[in-house]
Amino acid sequence: MSAPIPHQGQLAHSPVVLRGDQWWLESEAGSVPASDPAFTAVLDGFAQAMAAADRAVAGLRARRSKPSAPAPEGRR
Repeated sequence: MSAPIPHQGQLAHSPVVLRGDQWWLESEAGSVPASDPAFTAVLDGFAQAMAAADRAVAGLRARRSKPSAPAPEGRR
């Protein structure tokens, strides 16, 4: 793999799963390890982008849940 992956498991509701440091393609017929370096590099990048998006959404939700500062008197 080209870079560390944020977490393991299924990748965005796809038939691709990360187990340890190996990507696997899964179907009802069984599992096959993904071994093409170009393909696994794309999977690594997509997993990193998904993790970054998850962090951004969590940050936005945290900001929305904080109470806003009260407006100074006389201002609207």
